[in-house]
Amino acid sequence: MPVLWSKIRLREELMSRNGNRKLRIGIVGAGSIVKQRHLPGFKRRHDVEIAAVSNSTYESAEKFCQENVPSAVPIANWPDLVALPDIDVVWIGTPPYMHSAVTISALEAGKHVFCQARMSNDRAEAEEMLGASRRFPKQVTMLCPPPYGLRGDLVVKKLLAENFLGQIHTIKLQSFHGNYLNPSAPAHWRQRIEISGLNVMTLGIYIEVLHRWFGDIDGLFARGKILFPDREGYKVIIPDALSVLCHFANGAEGVLEFSGIHAHAAGDKLEVYGSDGTLVYDFTADVIKAGRVGERALEEVKVPKELACEWNVESDFLDAVKAGSHDRPYPTFEDGLRYMKVVQAVADSRARNEWITIT
Repeated sequence: MPVLWSKIRLREELMSRNGNRKLRIGIVGAGSIVKQRHLPGFKRRHDVEIAAVSNSTYESAEKFCQENVPSAVPIANWPDLVALPDIDVVWIGTPPYMHSAVTISALEAGKHVFCQARMSNDRAEAEEMLGASRRFPKQVTMLCPPPYGLRGDLVVKKLLAENFLGQIHTIKLQSFHGNYLNPSAPAHWRQRIEISGLNVMTLGIYIEVLHRWFGDIDGLFARGKILFPDREGYKVIIPDALSVLCHFANGAEGVLEFSGIHAHAAGDKLEVYGSDGTLVYDFTADVIKAGRVGERALEEVKVPKELACEWNVESDFLDAVKAGSHDRPYPTFEDGLRYMKVVQAVADSRARNEWITIT
């Protein structure tokens, strides 16, 4: 009887730890992305609570708590939040320059880590983050996935699996906007290398999407243009426009163009050409069109309800934490390193004016 009683107590304790107890989240970096994208996901769940928040200033952390989660405690310095013994998850919503330091500190403190994209400043930091996650395999790690192409992801994968396009030979991506056209505007944080690292506009975001559908890019040549380098005394060295010629391991050639200086830009679009057909994904309208050789025109490919993917990022991560599984939710730190290798190669190619092989 005492043995049975001890087993019951142990089972109850494990259930309390993993199943019935609320997961306590500490947020480091509570800006617009956290407010707009992640907070609604937290509020839909009854098994988690935001326990502490650290932001760029104590005052902004306090304001976030007052307006969104009055029960949470504002923390002045993020290392103090990471060190809290009753925090289960560190949710990182800062710009890339802080990702490596906060991630590694949180893992060493025994926390699970969700990290906002882009993964890091550069390839070296991404490798450090991945190395830390492998040293602490019991802690769940995940990066924030891109929203682009999310709804139609499974439809694109289905078409590719069915060999709808035949042998893919050309992949063309355009991501244009005009947000940097005002020469009098101060540098956006994404234009400041000390905050955004080597990341350029939506480069890393779309590389992640392309990797998911077409496999790795194994070499590239990149050129960049800075139209307005002087921003209120700050010298911008991150390109206002970027062109990348690349090669995929599957044999396809890629032409990727990014710009923040295109007036009246039509939006973001992917064109994929194969021996048997063509696929176009208008990311701005979230519409897929495709056609086979010999057909008169491209036709819209409907996304069936059962195949439509939705934004379930918060639950994907939190469910993995509660399940205690060794399987990591997508995107993993390995996925992040894959796109950061391309980001690094783009910077290296621009600096050296040469083709860079990615290994």
